[in-house]
Amino acid sequence: MGLLKKIFNNAAKPKGLVGKLVVGIMNRGHAPIAAWGFSHLALRGDEDALDCGCGGGANIAHFLRALPRGHATGLDYSEVSVEKSRELNRAAIAAGRCEVVQCALPEMPFGDERFDVVTAFETVYFWPEIEDCFRAVLRVLKPGGVFMITNEAGKKTEKSLKWTKIVDGMTIYTAEELEDLLTRAGFARVETDGSVKDDRLNVRAYKSLT
Repeated sequence: MGLLKKIFNNAAKPKGLVGKLVVGIMNRGHAPIAAWGFSHLALRGDEDALDCGCGGGANIAHFLRALPRGHATGLDYSEVSVEKSRELNRAAIAAGRCEVVQCALPEMPFGDERFDVVTAFETVYFWPEIEDCFRAVLRVLKPGGVFMITNEAGKKTEKSLKWTKIVDGMTIYTAEELEDLLTRAGFARVETDGSVKDDRLNVRAYKSLT
């Protein structure tokens, strides 16, 4: 269990050789939940998008395919994740269509109201001071922009809560809890969608137009 716990704990902030293994696993293993999450976004193709906690960069690559006239940015505080994301999306970075930034979320080095859409796939479980993080996201969103959270664990079931005992610092949030936190952070409207077949959860929070 010691080795497995070390691997699972690396999911929060991949580092070292184990971290390199983890980000590769996440790129493949999170593909189904990411596809389900992206199905909730209606994109024009020219948006400026930010993926928070970008991991190995697979969701950045999805944005680049979906935004032929747009731009995609990835943000992660893990050096290993940033390295992998840059490697995966190196052609788009060279073409000026993508950037990947290493930084903790509350200290995002982006100007106010820059992004049309911000996403967080399988990552808000690990955000400290989560309401402050949500306010930071709100700051960089354009008026009317959307912040989308997609979690594979969106209900406090026995199955999902066992992960909080394995992964240090992990918190499971319900739809109601996230809606309350996002509203308190200043988002004007929150929509949620869960799955009757499993625990997955999608949340879309919109910034006011004014």
